[in-house]
Amino acid sequence: MIRVVLPAHLRTLARVEGEVKLDVAGLATQRSVLDVLETSYPMLRGTIRDHVTRERRPFLRFFACEEDVSHEPPDALLPEAVVSGVEPLLIVGAMAGG
Repeated sequence: MIRVVLPAHLRTLARVEGEVKLDVAGLATQRSVLDVLETSYPMLRGTIRDHVTRERRPFLRFFACEEDVSHEPPDALLPEAVVSGVEPLLIVGAMAGG
């Protein structure tokens, strides 16, 4: 099971509390985790990734094992600690402004 922590506004939209646990078949990558997340919670489609390009939305970041993996290729393998459920994959809303 892969644990995913969503920002508060996406937890509200998905009607979940706390972290989400996903069963990802095959290799655990950003793409495969987000595919399962959007299949399990269709109301999240288009909120994390663009509908057409499937690229990460600009003001969201992904963190795994305290590392920003936002700019990693979508098919890069996630760290073993995330795959095994020891550490969660964090989806974090980025701060902007000045």
